[in-house]
Amino acid sequence: MILGQFWWFAIPGLILGLYAQFKLKSIYSRFVQVPVSNGMTGAQAARAILDSAGLRGMPVNEVPGHLTDHYDPTKKALFLSSENYHGYSVAAVGVAAHEAGHALQHRVGYAPLKARMWMVPATQFASYAWQGILLLGMIMGMFQQMLPIAIGIFAVITLFQVITLPVEFDASRRAKDQLFQLGLIRSEERPGVAKVLNAAALTYVAAMVSSVLTLLQLIMMARSGNDRS
Repeated sequence: MILGQFWWFAIPGLILGLYAQFKLKSIYSRFVQVPVSNGMTGAQAARAILDSAGLRGMPVNEVPGHLTDHYDPTKKALFLSSENYHGYSVAAVGVAAHEAGHALQHRVGYAPLKARMWMVPATQFASYAWQGILLLGMIMGMFQQMLPIAIGIFAVITLFQVITLPVEFDASRRAKDQLFQLGLIRSEERPGVAKVLNAAALTYVAAMVSSVLTLLQLIMMARSGNDRS
């Protein structure tokens, strides 16, 4: 939702978001065509990383969709898209290892991951509530009075996006280290894995930037309204 005279705050985040998605699609499409030398699939790579960390009972499941890979801390399970579950490419192994990296974070009690898990319910509520508050304010003719409430709610979303960055970057670091230390990739394959994971990380950076700029937009709207009153 773009509101008020400060609509231009949304432009940098929109551009960065589009660029991040384009870059991820381009890099992933490139390295999904490059097979790993040992012929290991993404599911096998994730399994090897989990087993080496003593997480032999953690399931690695297949899910439909494109780049729908994720780690579910509530179920303590990895979910890999079909392309990466069965794929034996540099991209598939890199993405699978990244999700295994989240499992390793959970195992050692990585603080930012714990904070993100704790914030999930509030963030899910805030994602809908802030716009609902503004809409209600417009309907009731109390937009300016409702704006501070919306700002407080949206700040939860922004904080969640900020916390997400170290979680994602650390998972990628763990993934690259584990792949190399366990001998799952060769040294010449490591740059390709890094490019895939860095491109994926850029999407989280874009989401954080967009969230911060939207929060600034709301704050500027509130300040502008106060100055006119």
